[in-house]
Parts: sequence; structure tokens; C-alpha cells
Amino acid sequence: MKFLIKKSPDGFIKSVNDEISTILNRNFDSLFPEFVYNEDYSDMDKLSMPVELHEHEKDYCVHAELPGVKKDDLDIDIDKNYITIKAKKEEEHEEKESDYRKSEFRYGEYSRTIYFPKDIDTEKTEAKLENGILKIIAPKKETDKEKVKKLIVK
Repeated sequence: MKFLIKKSPDGFIKSVNDEISTILNRNFDSLFPEFVYNEDYSDMDKLSMPVELHEHEKDYCVHAELPGVKKDDLDIDIDKNYITIKAKKEEEHEEKESDYRKSEFRYGEYSRTIYFPKDIDTEKTEAKLENGILKIIAPKKETDKEKVKKLIVK
């Protein structure tokens, strides 16, 4: 026996949108595992870190948007095939007038992990934060190319 459940249009649309997003993310991550983005953030703040990734012949260039984040509030971990960017954001705003005082603040932490299809040279990777944009240049690790060898038939 089927039961009818009355749903509000907003809740229904949100649940359908969430299901579609889950299906698409799962399928695209399995199709293109070399470029998987993991985004971790608390449910309270819903902070995000938009990222651009460009692959060049000799390196990868990552741009991350981090408005209001200071150098001291960044923590970047690198390994041979991934970079994890962790950021803390603290904003405070206060208004004082003669008859009232208004204070607002916002705190949060978020991170993003970027995986690369080829190993990167962790010793030569550089990061620079300027005007709220983090730029990371990660050179590709040079692999020793095997020389062509003649095989003699006996």
C-alpha cells in the first residue's frame, strides 16, 4: 500500500537537487579520478574556497580565492600528488553610536584538497598570497627517461 505525503515545493526541490548533485559528483569523480576536489567545511559557516587549476607542460598552477585570510592563518600541506589548503577566517565588525552599539563577528575554518594526475616536486613548490588570492606553483616531478637500448639476439 502506498502512502501520500504532502511536501512543500521548496523542500521537494531541495531534496531532488541534493540527489542529483550526489549522483553527478559520484559519477564524475569515478570518470575523472585524477582531478578530484574534496571540500571540507563546517555546516555552521558554509565557507567555501573557489579554486582554479591549470596544467602546463612543466607545472601546475593553483589559484584559490581566500578573501580576508591572512598568511598566518593558512596551513598548506603538500605531498607527491596532492596539496591540502587549510584556512582560518576571523571577521569582526563593530559600530558605535551615542545610543547603541552593534557588533558582528564571524569565525570559521575550511580546507580544500587538490589531487594531481602526476607527482609534483615538493621541494620546488611555491605559494604566494596577494590581495586575497593564493597562488601555488607546483612543478611536475621530472622522471628519469629510460634511454633506448639495443637488444642483441643470441
